Parts: sequence; structure tokens; C-alpha cells
Amino acid sequence: MARHLFWLSDEAWAVIKPHLPHGRPGKPRVDDRTVISGILHVLKTGCRWRDVPAAYGPPTTIYNRYNRWAARGIWQRLFEKVAGAGPVPDELSIDSTHVKAHRSAAGSKRGSGKKRSAAHAVGEPARSTAWPMIAADRSPLP
Repeated sequence: MARHLFWLSDEAWAVIKPHLPHGRPGKPRVDDRTVISGILHVLKTGCRWRDVPAAYGPPTTIYNRYNRWAARGIWQRLFEKVAGAGPVPDELSIDSTHVKAHRSAAGSKRGSGKKRSAAHAVGEPARSTAWPMIAADRSPLP
């Protein structure tokens, strides 16, 4: 199972580490590199937070760190710093298999009735604007 885990490389960690918050009071925290690797594992695989492998630490710690940093804007600042440090890509591609959608995003059940015009609701017969044009086309030329 260890071969399927995602770990930040030394190069990636060297770029990310200076931009992370540090020096918060309280009990010693779980290693940031381990927790970020766990967060990236969840985002990469799409698994639930509670299904994170134990090698990354407690699932509640991983989720809380992600959630608190998101609320404080740390992920946005980190993204801006890291994206600004690298080269500008010529092309970008988003693979739809990695974009999660809500399970009901495919649409809801449609009604069994027909679509009817507002005139039908009032009780007037349906009229078409195409018939007078067709009739005019059939008349002899002057």
C-alpha cells in the first residue's frame, strides 16, 4: 500500500516551506510536510477525508489543517507564490476525470407531461406562424 501514497519531493517542499505559517502556540503540530502530502493525496485521488491512509496522520488533523488554511487564505497565497515562481506554461489542460461534480449534477427527472404554451393554459387553440407563410408561397405570382 505504501507504493500508492503521494509524498512531496524535496524540491517541492523547499519551494513550499517558506510560505507556510509557523510559530503558533499550543501543543506540537503534526509535521506540515506529512499533512500537505495527505491533503494532496485526497485531492488527487478524490477519496473521503476519513479514508486517508494512516501514514499521513489522523484524518481529522488533515481535514482541519486544510479547512483552517483555506479560511485564512493560506492556500490562495501559497498558490500565487508558487505559480509566480515557475515558468509560464504554453498550454494548460484540465482533465475532466479530475473535476468532481455533485452526484445530481447530471440533471433531475423530467416531468411526464408535455410542454405547453401559455395560450394552451388559457384554453386557446395552438396556432402556428409558419402556415400563413407557406400559404403565401403557394399562391400564384402576379
